Amino acid sequence: MDYSWLRRPAGEVPEAARTLLGWEVSAGGVRIRLTEVEAYAGTGEDPASHAHRGPTPRTKVMFGPAGHAYTYFVFGVHWCLNVVCGDDGEAAAVLLRAGEVIDGLDVARERRGAVADRDLARGPARLVVALGITSSANGTSMIDGSGPLLLTPPTRPVDPALIVAGPRVGVAAAHDVPWRFWISADPTVSPYRRHVPRRRVARQSGGVA
Repeated sequence: MDYSWLRRPAGEVPEAARTLLGWEVSAGGVRIRLTEVEAYAGTGEDPASHAHRGPTPRTKVMFGPAGHAYTYFVFGVHWCLNVVCGDDGEAAAVLLRAGEVIDGLDVARERRGAVADRDLARGPARLVVALGITSSANGTSMIDGSGPLLLTPPTRPVDPALIVAGPRVGVAAAHDVPWRFWISADPTVSPYRRHVPRRRVARQSGGVA
């Protein structure tokens, strides 16, 4: 199986993201067809990327090899899953934002509780819960079968005319960069919420009347 398209310069990570639409990711008895993804480049190129300032113990996975999983904890509550996509030593990754559960529906329903089928993996945290993966997936291969996750080609290829691009979600920097990609009109795509900066409330100094 050819995964060479995952290995490309960080500036071309949007093309890897587009290609991932329709691909399928499996883990824990559940298989999901990807309907929404989001691209992130690397050091010095993308201020929204975790790797913008270079490798750290947390982000070293983003620097390769391509096809490995990069997981991270957000808001102290949720895990998110990315596919590493850059050349070796050059950070880039694609966040798996949403998908359609196409196998293992009963398992996904048990993990996600009483939600509509379209919502089982409709969002990056929900997708991770539906797959049943944890932080132990971080740094494991998603392409050679040695890890808990497996990325496989589409059984239903996506018509390129149906791929839509728009701004990214939930990032404070470069949120208007149109590196989020999704399948038009697919009900499993997550709703878009534009980033709204938090307003700082100025402290009033106390005084004596």
